[in-house]
Amino acid sequence: MGDLNLDNQDVGKRLAAVAAAERVADGMLVGLGTGSTVAYLLTALAERGVHARFVCTSPRTEAVATDLGLEVQSFDQVTRLDLAIDGADEVDPDFWLIKGGGAAHTREKLVAAAADAFIVIVDSTKVVAALRGPVPLELLGFGLASTMARLGPVRLREVALSPDGGVIADYVGPIEDPATLAASLASTPGVIEHGLFPPTLVTEVVVGGHDGVRWLPRRST
Repeated sequence: MGDLNLDNQDVGKRLAAVAAAERVADGMLVGLGTGSTVAYLLTALAERGVHARFVCTSPRTEAVATDLGLEVQSFDQVTRLDLAIDGADEVDPDFWLIKGGGAAHTREKLVAAAADAFIVIVDSTKVVAALRGPVPLELLGFGLASTMARLGPVRLREVALSPDGGVIADYVGPIEDPATLAASLASTPGVIEHGLFPPTLVTEVVVGGHDGVRWLPRRST
């Protein structure tokens, strides 16, 4: 896929978001992610006037969705979603994702796991031959220095705590094998969640670029 300049990146995001919005039908319960691509999705959903209910992964998404007139529901009593739609920082050929640039990856992973289908919307610059990182982390504040020492090359992000009180950081070491790194991060005490999303969560990736929109289905295993 060709490189895009910054203006065309926004065009790609909007194209992918509008295409994904067409998958939302009346009566659905839909999870909404966080970030600049999802912002285009929210606008597209509002313009369609779809009569669905939405679970939001961040206070920012919830505020925008409410302002646009979308019906927002709490995730507290929800056991499953019909669909979840979210962006990604990187997508590799096997559909491993890096997510969490907006520091909402813990909630985003919970929502994706609860959905019958998970659609990822990106511009073409996010599709990579191999994941480069960094990998976002949400960490417990208790014992933070000890946790970071066990993790290896990690840097704290100068942002507010997550909506659930976690410290946001980034793993900046190599990603030789996403599955191995994901298992290592998940097994480290003090890690609440990491931003590596496995292919098993992903149903389709929608890529917007200079050549229009491409729907990439997950490879069968």
